Amino acid sequence: MADLSPLELRALLPDQVFDGGDLDCGSGLALIIREHMLLVPPGGVLELKSREPSVAGDLPPWCRLSGHEFLGSLPVRSGQPGERHFLRRGVAAATGEAEAAERRALEEDKLRARGYEWRLRVRAGEGRFSTVYCRNFSWKLGQPASFEERDQHPSAVEALLGALGSALATGYAAECSREGLTMDDIEITVKGRLENILAHLGMDEGDPSFSMIEVRCFASTLDDESKAKRAWDRTVARSPVAATLAKAVTLKTTFTIA
Repeated sequence: MADLSPLELRALLPDQVFDGGDLDCGSGLALIIREHMLLVPPGGVLELKSREPSVAGDLPPWCRLSGHEFLGSLPVRSGQPGERHFLRRGVAAATGEAEAAERRALEEDKLRARGYEWRLRVRAGEGRFSTVYCRNFSWKLGQPASFEERDQHPSAVEALLGALGSALATGYAAECSREGLTMDDIEITVKGRLENILAHLGMDEGDPSFSMIEVRCFASTLDDESKAKRAWDRTVARSPVAATLAKAVTLKTTFTIA
């Protein structure tokens, strides 16, 4: 069936609506779509809101493979980023046997997702850097730690802190999008202190680990501040990087509406 016209799409009354934020299908959105589709009755409509441009191209083939129907897309609202995508649940895909098979397949995919391993390799280069290779990416890191004001590459300590800040900044933006919060700006500062850097240098006995990491989020929005704060708390709690570090070091987080 051809896509519906914009007028026909606006007349639809979706059975389920959810916001995928900035997620793409490769970062877990496909699993979430499948889970929400199981809540839609046969022939019913699922509306997915998304700010990720690649989703529009991924949905039609996904629907064909899954036995559902892609109905088309509309802008979220004039002047705002994102689209509303409409999917009709296939009647054949919602029969008792087919639905049971889909639920089993979804649970199996969830198990595989839980056991997924992220892998990379690192090669030492000449001089004070190593090159990290992961998927189609590579990047260079300098010394484990550095006091220099200027270096050719960031240190491993800075890379760890940067990964934490980036995970929270991107995660918070996605969480705000899903909650319908409009953020004019999100800025995060991260600072860390080691127990004893001299232990790392071999000049002293002691603990070279982080003693404290502090994260401060500054958000600019005209939306409800308490709702924005709750979205930040959820972001920190759901972050793999933040949750892991919190088990090993005192991790302080603060949130401010700028």
